[in-house]
Amino acid sequence: MLKFIQKDFVKNNLNKIFLTKTEVIPIFIGRERELASLKEFYEKDGIGMTVIYGRRRIGKSTLITEFVKDKKTIFYTATKVGKNRNLELFSKQVVDLLMPGVESISFHTTEAVFDFIDKNIGDEKLVLVIDELPYWAERDEALLSILQKYMDTVWKDKNLKVILCGSALSFMERKVLSEKSPLFGRRDSQIKLEAFNYLDAAKFVPEYSNEDKAICYGITGGVAKYLSMIDPRKSIDENIIRLFFRTDGYLYDETRNLLTQEFSDIAVVNNIVEQIASGENTLNTIAGKIGEKEQTVLYSLDKLINVGLVEKKKCITEEKNKKKTQYVLKDYMFKFWYEFIPKATSVIEMGQGEVYYERAVKPVLHSFMGSVFEEMCRYYTLMKGITGEYGCFITSVGTWWGVENIADKNGNIRAQSADIDVVALSDIDKRAVIGECKFKNEKIDKGIYETLIRRESLITAKYKISKYIFFSLSGYTDWFETLSDENVLLLTLDSLYE
Repeated sequence: MLKFIQKDFVKNNLNKIFLTKTEVIPIFIGRERELASLKEFYEKDGIGMTVIYGRRRIGKSTLITEFVKDKKTIFYTATKVGKNRNLELFSKQVVDLLMPGVESISFHTTEAVFDFIDKNIGDEKLVLVIDELPYWAERDEALLSILQKYMDTVWKDKNLKVILCGSALSFMERKVLSEKSPLFGRRDSQIKLEAFNYLDAAKFVPEYSNEDKAICYGITGGVAKYLSMIDPRKSIDENIIRLFFRTDGYLYDETRNLLTQEFSDIAVVNNIVEQIASGENTLNTIAGKIGEKEQTVLYSLDKLINVGLVEKKKCITEEKNKKKTQYVLKDYMFKFWYEFIPKATSVIEMGQGEVYYERAVKPVLHSFMGSVFEEMCRYYTLMKGITGEYGCFITSVGTWWGVENIADKNGNIRAQSADIDVVALSDIDKRAVIGECKFKNEKIDKGIYETLIRRESLITAKYKISKYIFFSLSGYTDWFETLSDENVLLLTLDSLYE
């Protein structure tokens, strides 16, 4: 991801960037594995194709730009226009690179411009990028078949590297990657670009405290574009106010902008997202809250999943149980926006967004961070678990929720809802690691420990518990000093960044 800093930094320190008031230059952050994959793809001679896809703002174009910066490249970004206009714009990019200064060439068919590429690249290695491919392919049904034909015949002996890129996840998976696609079997590799994890996100703000790094991750969701908007010279509070709580803030209207770009039924979609952000997570409850038919809501939910804004979360030990699924926001920035901005619009438009943030948002920021912290802890547990650190080989991580039976003081049994924040499973060893997470200004106490120990029985029918992990922002009460159990791990936020 490109992070813009200013030129003339004078100290060669990877962890610090010293800024002056001169020209802005880009610094690329993260995506090492993706760049390595693209490098391997490029170094092979002959015709080749790779597919890069992921939701908007995730950094696809920036990744490709970084990769091709020292390579001869035709880079075309399709737009929401007709096929003829896309052909016209694409043709101009081709001619500008292969025959610079020539303006009179026009092509009436895709085949004609592809033939032009064939005749003018010779034996030279060339990268052909079509970004936002769905915009063009949806308006030209023959485009993918023509690409396939040229890769198989006309271009088969050329040193041409084709990169197809798109934000519409279902289109890329169904029309480009699936076995029903004309291009099936032609790709050398594929990259599904996801949001940065919390560790990579921290690279954008290396001088922040770990708590502020976590909050930075929470308010951006690890989305590359949003992270690039964070000014590391300013405090996390200043950045939040600048981006969200001012009418000129980049993220003040971002949710509306994204939804408007992707959906025609904006009112329904907005209502759905609002309900999910508030904690409603099942189809019937969402439909009931907004007064729409379940089929209508399901249609919009599928589209929200397609563009990477919502995900369907499953209970980790019951993934085949269709009744045990929840719709959740995949983008924490959306969750932050819907939790705080709609209620503050009038105040922000009056220029009092900073006051609103200090009085109404900052005091409950830790509460918002609860679910973010849980996700960070699950990532950490998986990262450590795949190395065998917990005495077994962890293969998956998620959450568990359901019902537990509790006996009251009189011995009466009552059912109550229950959940386990972190459940990491080893299907090889039939072992599990379970954990509890608290992002609060208070220490984890004996009661939280006893609750987790009690709830282990909810999953021990299938798995033996190897470790009990507690994650705390503020540490632990003195009671834990009396606990001597090597299977209990007490971690802090700092532990996640070590």
